[in-house]
Amino acid sequence: MPDPSVLLRVDGDHLATAAGEPVRLRGVGLGGWMNMENFITGFPSTEELHRKALRSVLGPEAYEAFFDRFLEVFFTDADARFLADTGMNSVRLPFHYRHFEDDAAPMRVKESGFRLLDSAIETCARHGIYTVLDLHAAPGFHNQRWHSDNPTHRSFFWTHRHFQDRVVHLWEALADRYRDHPWVAGYNPLNEPADSDGDAIGPFYERLHAAIRAVDPHHVIYLDGNRHATDFDAFAEPWDNTVYTVHDYALAGFADSGDYPGVSRGQYVDRAYVEQRFLQRSEYMRRTGTPIWVGEFGPVYTGDPARDEHRYRVLADQLDLYDEHGAGWSLWTYKDIGLQGVVHARSDSDYLRRIAPVLEKKARLGVDVWGGVDTGVRELLEPIERTVAREFPQFDPLPFGQRQWIHVLVRHILLAEPMVDDFARCFAGVDAEQARALADCFAFDACDVRTRLVEELGKHL
Repeated sequence: MPDPSVLLRVDGDHLATAAGEPVRLRGVGLGGWMNMENFITGFPSTEELHRKALRSVLGPEAYEAFFDRFLEVFFTDADARFLADTGMNSVRLPFHYRHFEDDAAPMRVKESGFRLLDSAIETCARHGIYTVLDLHAAPGFHNQRWHSDNPTHRSFFWTHRHFQDRVVHLWEALADRYRDHPWVAGYNPLNEPADSDGDAIGPFYERLHAAIRAVDPHHVIYLDGNRHATDFDAFAEPWDNTVYTVHDYALAGFADSGDYPGVSRGQYVDRAYVEQRFLQRSEYMRRTGTPIWVGEFGPVYTGDPARDEHRYRVLADQLDLYDEHGAGWSLWTYKDIGLQGVVHARSDSDYLRRIAPVLEKKARLGVDVWGGVDTGVRELLEPIERTVAREFPQFDPLPFGQRQWIHVLVRHILLAEPMVDDFARCFAGVDAEQARALADCFAFDACDVRTRLVEELGKHL
C-alpha cells in the first residue's frame, strides 16, 4: 500500500507532505502522450485531424497498432527511472478528454483512459515521483489553440454549459478514482484557459472547485490563470489547499527570438525583463502567500549551438529566479522530436526519416505556430497584417492580439490543414507490424538525451 504520509497539501506559501516535510515540485510535463501536439511528434494541425487522416491511410488495424504501441512505449519505467536519477520529483500528466469520453456518448466515462493514467501514476510512484493530473484538451475547446485540439480560433467552452457540465462530471470521476492515492500531487483542471470575456472563468472555477472538493477534500487543486495561465484577476481570496498556477514562457526563448540579452520581437530582453515578467505573472501568489508553481516554461532549441547557447542562458536565469522565490516548476516538455524535449527521438530514426519531407514543408511554411518561424510566408502575412492594422486599428483579439490572431488563421489553419494529408501519405503501405516499429522510435532506449539541458536543470534540483 502507498505510504499516506507522502500526500501533499498546501502549507502557507509552500507544499508539504502529510508528515510535515516541505516539498518543492520540480519536474517535467509529459506533453505529446495522452494529448498530442503537432510540434512534439511532427504532424501538422490538430490531433483530431492527424488521427483521422492516419486512419484513412493505415486502415483500422495498423492505425490501432501504432497508437496502442505509442501509448505503451512513450512513457515507461525507463523514463521514470531516468527522471528520478536526475533528481526530479514530479511529472505533470496532460490528457485529452477523448481518452475518457466520446462525443457521441457524453458523460459516459471510459475505463481505458483510467488505465493509461493508472499506469503512469504507478510507474512514477515506484520511483518516488509525484504526478499532477492535467486536463489539456476539454470538450468545446477551453482556449483557441492547437493544444486543446481546437481546429478553429474560437473557444466554445465558455459559452456552452453542456461542455462545462462534461468537464465537471469528468473531474468528479477522476477525483473519485484518485482521492486515496498519495503520489498524485493533485488536480490541474484546465490547462491554459482563455476566456475571452473573462466573465465565465471565475464562476466556472468556483463550481468546479466545489465539485472536486465534494468528492476529494484532501488533494491539492492547481488552477491556471486566464490568458494561458498569466492573468489571475478572476480570483479574490485564495481557496484552501489550492495552488494558483502560472506559465512563464520567456520572450527570449521562442523560435524567432534573438540573442539574450538582446532584442526579441522588438523588445530588449535581459535578466531584469525576465524577472519583471515573472514577478508580474506571480503577483497574486506572492500577495496572497500561496505557493508558486510554474506549470510550464522552457525555451525552444534550434539545433544551432551558438543560438541555443542564448536559450540556455535565459533558462538559467529563469531557474535562478524560481530558486530565489521558492517556486516549483514543470519544464515543457519531456519527450519530442527535437524542439524542446529533455529526450527526443533520434534524427536518423525510421519515424523521422519517414516524415522528413513534411517536416521540411512545415518549417518552410511555418505552419507550427509554436516552434516555427514565419520567414517563408512573409509575402502572405505582411499584406494581411498591414490591412488589418490599417482597417481595424482598435481590433485587439484575445488572448494575444492581432498578429497572433492572423498567424493562427493563416499558418495553423489555412496552411496546416491541407498538410495533414501530406503527413498521412508518409505512412502509405505501412502494416501493423511496421506501425508498431515506428511507434517504438519513441521508446526511451531509442531516444537521445539533451545532455546540456539535463545539466542545466540539475543545477537546480
